[in-house]
Amino acid sequence: MAFNITAVKTSSDGAWQGDNPINFAFPLLIVQTALIIAVSRSLAVLFKPLRQPKVIAEIVGGILLGPSALGRNKAYMDRVFPPWSMPILESVASIGLLFFLFLVGLELDLSSIRRSGKRAFGIAVAGITLPFLAGVGVAFVIRNTLYTASDRPGYAEFLVFMGVALSITAFPVLARILAELKLLTTRVGETAMAAAAFNDVAAWILLALAVALAGNGEGGGEKKKSPFVSLWVLLSGVGFVGFMLVVIRPGMKWVAKRGSPENDVVRESYVCLTLAGVMVSGFVTDLIGIHSIFGAFVFGLTIPKDGEFGQRLIERIEDFVSGLLLPLYFATSGLKTDVAKIRGAESWGMFGLVIVTACAGKIVGTFGVAVLVKIPVREALTLGFLMNTKGLVELIVLNIGKEKKVLNDETFAILVLMALFTTFITTPTVMAIYKPARGTHRKLKDLSASEESTKEELRILACLHGPANVSSLISLVESIRTTKILRLKLFVMHLMELTERTSSIIMVQRARKNGLPFVHRYRHGECNSSVVGGFQAYRQLGRVAVRPITAVSPLHTMHEDICHMAETKRVTMIILPFHKRWNFDHGRGHHRHQDGGGDGNVAENIGHGWRLVNQRVLKNAPCSVAVLVDRGLGSIESQRLNLDGSNVVERVCVIFFGGPDDREALEMGGRMAEHSAVKVTIVRFFVRETLRSNAVTLRPTSSKGKEKYYTCLTTNVDPEKEKELDEASLEDFKSKWKETVEYKEKEPNNIIQEILSIGQSQDFDLIVVGRGRLPSAEVSALSERQAEHPELGPIGDVLASSTNHIIPSILVVQQHNKPQVEDIAVSKIVKEPSLSINGDANV
Repeated sequence: MAFNITAVKTSSDGAWQGDNPINFAFPLLIVQTALIIAVSRSLAVLFKPLRQPKVIAEIVGGILLGPSALGRNKAYMDRVFPPWSMPILESVASIGLLFFLFLVGLELDLSSIRRSGKRAFGIAVAGITLPFLAGVGVAFVIRNTLYTASDRPGYAEFLVFMGVALSITAFPVLARILAELKLLTTRVGETAMAAAAFNDVAAWILLALAVALAGNGEGGGEKKKSPFVSLWVLLSGVGFVGFMLVVIRPGMKWVAKRGSPENDVVRESYVCLTLAGVMVSGFVTDLIGIHSIFGAFVFGLTIPKDGEFGQRLIERIEDFVSGLLLPLYFATSGLKTDVAKIRGAESWGMFGLVIVTACAGKIVGTFGVAVLVKIPVREALTLGFLMNTKGLVELIVLNIGKEKKVLNDETFAILVLMALFTTFITTPTVMAIYKPARGTHRKLKDLSASEESTKEELRILACLHGPANVSSLISLVESIRTTKILRLKLFVMHLMELTERTSSIIMVQRARKNGLPFVHRYRHGECNSSVVGGFQAYRQLGRVAVRPITAVSPLHTMHEDICHMAETKRVTMIILPFHKRWNFDHGRGHHRHQDGGGDGNVAENIGHGWRLVNQRVLKNAPCSVAVLVDRGLGSIESQRLNLDGSNVVERVCVIFFGGPDDREALEMGGRMAEHSAVKVTIVRFFVRETLRSNAVTLRPTSSKGKEKYYTCLTTNVDPEKEKELDEASLEDFKSKWKETVEYKEKEPNNIIQEILSIGQSQDFDLIVVGRGRLPSAEVSALSERQAEHPELGPIGDVLASSTNHIIPSILVVQQHNKPQVEDIAVSKIVKEPSLSINGDANV
């Protein structure tokens, strides 16, 4: 159905009045946007295991929706993406592009470029010059091969466009790839970022030149125009940049200072003023004859990078721009790409020539100069592949070239596929050729071993997700604080997820150093965040040295940061927050729930991804690990005021069955017993004769569903020796703390009921249990239960369940694995009266 664009209405009267909403501009825009977002997000999920940036999914989604795939159905294209709707879709997408380039300028710190020195500048120059010259050479071949005499663009603009297309590096995409690979703040990453920033600035200057030369985009070299027009455009562009940096930049510093008052709220008026400035800057450069995105980019450079204003500005607009509007822009690029236009051996030969030229020019140029400035060969090769990242900025250049009719459909399709290919290969290639050293992966001491020398510090790495974990963590650590000469050193690691957001990349640059999590240093009472600030008063207690750390990583590699920091700082134990948290105090909240009212036992789940982080740390940690299931530990009702003014856990119960994990839990109880304000109770469970006479064999579960079952250590142990170790640990404990610790022994008929009775009572603030990976017979018998949280072991799982109405917080302790020992998931239980096993699990 043909439409006159001037007759198109914005909205319909509805289907009940005979209107088809898809024939109207705004309803069709909603359908197009929903379809594009759904396809691009689905593809992003598929590409995530390959560690591909989101822009790849957005471009591929546009290609699939466009004439290369679904668009071959003419009825579909005429209905969903009719020609009359494309200017509307592109206009909305261009608003997103305008603000995205503002964010890119905001992300680009010119002062860091100046600090990077001659090395990065030399690499950037080589990384631009060689591929640009190669692009000029390819441009001659393509212009004579893929263009007819009537549609050939002018030499100058075509050569510059091709040179820019082959020499550009996508700074935003590169930043995300480096952050994903934990290379952003390594020497390689910092050099690549600085060189890419130089490259970005040069690319925009060259693009402005190309747009000025292209003029009004009439195409065809027949139409001549005065060369003074292009000169005036360039001079006006230079004047605009000078005005922005000399006049507007100081003005934006004033706005940033006024817009970030002491109450930490960015004023609405200053945000609106800045957003209006983006639009005005874009209009001015469009008026000059340079694309509007150039103005938005330069305006982003004028915003101060060191204050809160820029960060808050990013947080206000990035989700809407990057999540909704920008995918529309890249999808429109795909909609313009028709792979079918690349026909015949000659065209595919041009495609191969473009890819080889782009990759060889960028990689060889960067590699050569990097080696000359004494960068190691492997790092130099890595830099070459990193600088070959195209993607996002490349697409912008190509779209402008098509808009100006410098690139025809066939050339545009070839260059889009080239951008996809070069960006796609970056991550897997860099992972294959370069990975920074991560230390020797040595096993550290556990709690009992660390007591060999009283002169040595007890080092603990405590992880947290946010301010909600601070009070419980301080309460737990304070209860461990010993009164001996042994000093406690606490490393507090704030775990933050790395996302596609611009603010996330800025967080990485601030929070990482040399590719590792950044260790904060207190200066004049300063604090870098509410989490770090929460420990400033606590460190004044004197016997605890606190060192805050911030780690920003993707969740699937977060455990690497935690384990490596534990190894680097030689810690004895890692404390992890459980992925669920109960938000009520002791006392009244529990009474209310037991009376049947209130929702005090409803847990706040921060996400399955964080649960997987804990599981990976438990599996790979170089030291002992404790998982804290917080049920109001350290809250107002549960805190007891100690003699020295500190708030600690007062009533602790240690449940002991036997095995290395339980012995580590017992050692933790001993540390707490040293504190004058902590009362520790040990409850030891004995094996009943009925269990002694029945062997319990735990068999490995199938590969499917391993996460649903408890794990055991794959090691052969002597049951008698384990029993001796258990008895020795208990005797040693009782000899030390007989006067201060209450000791109980139980031989229950029903272990689960006995455990629940302890957990459901109000006698304790904290229960400490071992994970039980080398279980005794009675713990093995619990392994046939359907596990809710198998990473906590059978006893910890019972106490952490949301349905059992447990009152105290739970600390599940795991002693670090011995070398050559791994965990294995077990499920099936077979009882064989002919055998007798005590304290062993046959796997």
